[in-house]
Amino acid sequence: MKRLFDITLSLSAIIVLLPVFAVIIIAIRISSKGPAIFKQQRAGKNGTPFTFYKFRTMKIDVDPFGSSPKTGDDPRLTKIGKLLREYSLDELPQLLNVLKGDMSIVGPRPLYVSQMAEWNERQKKRLLVKPGLTGLAQISGRGELTREEKLELDVEYVETASFWTDIKIILATVSQVFRRKSIYEKRYSKTEETRGEAKQQVNNE
Repeated sequence: MKRLFDITLSLSAIIVLLPVFAVIIIAIRISSKGPAIFKQQRAGKNGTPFTFYKFRTMKIDVDPFGSSPKTGDDPRLTKIGKLLREYSLDELPQLLNVLKGDMSIVGPRPLYVSQMAEWNERQKKRLLVKPGLTGLAQISGRGELTREEKLELDVEYVETASFWTDIKIILATVSQVFRRKSIYEKRYSKTEETRGEAKQQVNNE
């Protein structure tokens, strides 16, 4: 039922949003050099790599594996890229990933393949399901959460997933998009925060 839901919703959305796709592609190409679609390898179900799509929001000469922008004033962002990020429009091409079967509408967000080596056995449970356009972590704080908190919420989703849970997450996501809540990553890792506090304490001593 989940796969049928994914196909129906993604295909319907792609058809309805085709004019929006066209406008965004033209705007990106006019405003900055480079392709309109950004492609990258991400970890899918069971850790299988797949090609992940999104509208390009950064300049073409930046590190594609660099840290996420913390504000809309990040110099790596293009003018149209800032707007796309703030309304989550940059994620729309992932509807194609959903239609292809690489992703689901709801699930843990797809992360870098290299990050799998950093996870413990519990955190790796997030790979038991397809990654999603949105997930429990995205409606529970998004950019205000640390990496560890997001991973724990991903595992919680895997352990408690149901069709009605997916519906609730989709509705909450729509609400957050319109409110542009927690768009930028304010915190990355609790481990790094702890190390930074310890270093600062040493310096003060």
